[in-house]
Amino acid sequence: MWQPVLMISGYFISVLGISMLIPAVVDIINTHSNWSYFITSAIVALFVGLSLFLANNNKIRNISIQQGYLLTCCSWFSVALLGAVPFVLYGTPLADAIFESASGISTTGATIYANVEALPQSILIWRAILHGLGGVGIVIFAIALLPFLGIGGMQIFQRENSDVDEKFMPKISYIAKRILVVYAILQISCLLCLKWAGMSWFDAVCQALSTVSTGGFSSKNTSIAAFDNSTIEWIITLFMFLGAIPLTFYHSLLATKNIHSLRSSQVAIFSKVLCLYILIVTLWLWTSDTYNFATSLRMAAFNIISIVSTTGFSTTNYLNWGVFAGTLFIIFALTGGCTGSTSGSIKIFRWQVVFAQLKKSFITTTAPNRVIPLRIGSSTISSQISSSIFVFLAAYCFTVAVFTIIVSYCGYDFLTSFSAVIACMTNSGPGITQIIGPSGSYAPLSDSVKYILSLVMIIGRLEVMTVLVVFTKNFWR
Repeated sequence: MWQPVLMISGYFISVLGISMLIPAVVDIINTHSNWSYFITSAIVALFVGLSLFLANNNKIRNISIQQGYLLTCCSWFSVALLGAVPFVLYGTPLADAIFESASGISTTGATIYANVEALPQSILIWRAILHGLGGVGIVIFAIALLPFLGIGGMQIFQRENSDVDEKFMPKISYIAKRILVVYAILQISCLLCLKWAGMSWFDAVCQALSTVSTGGFSSKNTSIAAFDNSTIEWIITLFMFLGAIPLTFYHSLLATKNIHSLRSSQVAIFSKVLCLYILIVTLWLWTSDTYNFATSLRMAAFNIISIVSTTGFSTTNYLNWGVFAGTLFIIFALTGGCTGSTSGSIKIFRWQVVFAQLKKSFITTTAPNRVIPLRIGSSTISSQISSSIFVFLAAYCFTVAVFTIIVSYCGYDFLTSFSAVIACMTNSGPGITQIIGPSGSYAPLSDSVKYILSLVMIIGRLEVMTVLVVFTKNFWR
């Protein structure tokens, strides 16, 4: 059972090890001494990865459901742990290093560094690389494995990732190739646009990797506000939105020229929800005389898309907008982007099913004999898919409640505990208290809480059920 799990995990670890050479090159170019940290880390990661890969190398014909769960958990947790090695060698405490690495690979964007501008460029680029790897990795996981595992209604997205002739794609390698192409195009486009808008090449690379992956690590202490450039803000706003759309949507749109599908339905609903959120907050800021209308629209659009897409960038401390805005930002974080995108949280497709089921229940309550199919756009949702989504939501809420209690037990007030768990579970990054808000960091939290929240970030990134099911007795029978 373990052979394919260890082999594929070894492959991912090896990719991580090779990626560590990039920050080493950056340090050598800048004539800094930190390059040795990354060379050492790369050697460790490549040794572990290649050992696992070569020792278990075998042609994989089929992967069982049990192996699929184990593969997902082992690969993500091992990459998060080994990704922390450069931070540890740099001098970061172990709890902080694991938190930063987990935040990077899960594209959460929560940081323990209060002064990121004091960090060497190699560390900054490594944080961005973790985002880049995590962003494309989670999309491949969501498209290739989640439908296979039947988690949270993802079975229906087998057809979303089919070939143009509606046949299911036979190989994960084909899925990965087309996703990588789209992902690379978006990254390069974002990089060039940011450079054109006035960023340095280094800042543009860091911000582009964090934007398209909907991660949120910035190379500046005050995030995007540090650039004080409205053009940069609108560019990042656009690419955060594009990152929250299914990457297969772009390929399908170019291949078929057909936007009337489940995929476009999800994108259309996501766009409408974003517009509604932005309109509400824009009017709130404008009527409360916080900003003029144009600035209110820009601030609302950037920060709302940042949280809904679970990126976590900020252009201002939106907690100063009042309690009403702070409450809304929790709702924004729980909304999430589209399924099959780089964003985290519950995601819009599942909310579509919930509201469709609610609408159906309102009708059948007064007309119990009516037979009403559950539809999303032109697609009929089976009872199995609907059930798996409600199970997912129940597990999601249960996990949030349990970890909020655990963090509270460690000595933090309810709002800080709940906010931190929501921010990490949804992979959105900033919380809604000043200590961990858009102008703060997670540095003041205790080591035990940092370990707990590191686990929460990975659980949230892996759609909850993937991790929880491994801890059940039936799984190991």
